[in-house]
Amino acid sequence: MKKFLFIFIAFTLLLSTVEAQPQFEDSVRDANMRQAGSARVANARLVVDQAKLNRYLIFGGIGYAAANVGLYSLWYRDQQSQSFQFFDDSPQWKQVDKLGHFYSAFQLSHLGSHAFQSVGLAERKSQWYGALAGSLMLLPVELFDGFSEAYGFSWSDVAANSLGALLLPLQYEVWKEVRIQPKFSFHRTDFPSLRPNTLGKSWNEEILKDYNGQTYWFSFDLYRFFPDSGIPKWLNVTLGYGAENMVYARTSQNEEYGLQAYRQYYLAPDLDLSHFRQPPTTFGNKLLNGALYIVNLIHLPAPTLSYEEGKGLRFYPLYF
Repeated sequence: MKKFLFIFIAFTLLLSTVEAQPQFEDSVRDANMRQAGSARVANARLVVDQAKLNRYLIFGGIGYAAANVGLYSLWYRDQQSQSFQFFDDSPQWKQVDKLGHFYSAFQLSHLGSHAFQSVGLAERKSQWYGALAGSLMLLPVELFDGFSEAYGFSWSDVAANSLGALLLPLQYEVWKEVRIQPKFSFHRTDFPSLRPNTLGKSWNEEILKDYNGQTYWFSFDLYRFFPDSGIPKWLNVTLGYGAENMVYARTSQNEEYGLQAYRQYYLAPDLDLSHFRQPPTTFGNKLLNGALYIVNLIHLPAPTLSYEEGKGLRFYPLYF
């Protein structure tokens, strides 16, 4: 879908504005010290680098405007416009698209918070500013939809964006760190050949458009939840959600086509690569941390137990 195209364009542009790699998180720091307030004391002494902040705002704003112009040119310019209207798409695609909005808003918020912290803004304030930025970056998509004859402004999309963005600061409010990380995976399916204009004509289009192949995960950091359990720091457990047999958006449309759309639920181990980051004291370490940050957005292939509606339990030696 077009919304995913904009999401990833915006994500790439925001990533390019952050000169420093994502902030190094020392996984061996003492949690009790943080709870006692040492982090708040350190934040209170931070000095904002105003020049760097201005640079981020200027180049980020230019990139943001360019992304919106590009989005309009690619998806809306040749469509008929209409007076602003609302459209309820909440029943569509078994809500897989809503998890896409949730995931993207979280990742944009997380990256934005790193940018704000890198200029010296206090940690707590950075999380909330990042969440606001992540949510607002996705709002123009809905405004464009509202004036497009083919779509309409979707409150359910806005709700998914807001909830995804809020997951970041709320975790810091409760735990002072991220313990639940949304992730994404994709595998190709046979469904795009049935409706290539809707589901994609090539693998790069299918990643964005074919909801049958998309899976969204919530990766739980077991070490941070149970630090005295002896669980390896890098080992997480993840819950996934997807759906299949969808050529059309609504269940009734798929049934008319002869397909019974169904939901899929997954349970699998996961790797938390953030525990392998190094202090950003060298250029090589910064590159490593940046690569780990990007790869950590994805749920890597792993043995997976699934429950599929109408089909029961199924085990995959490797699922992606």
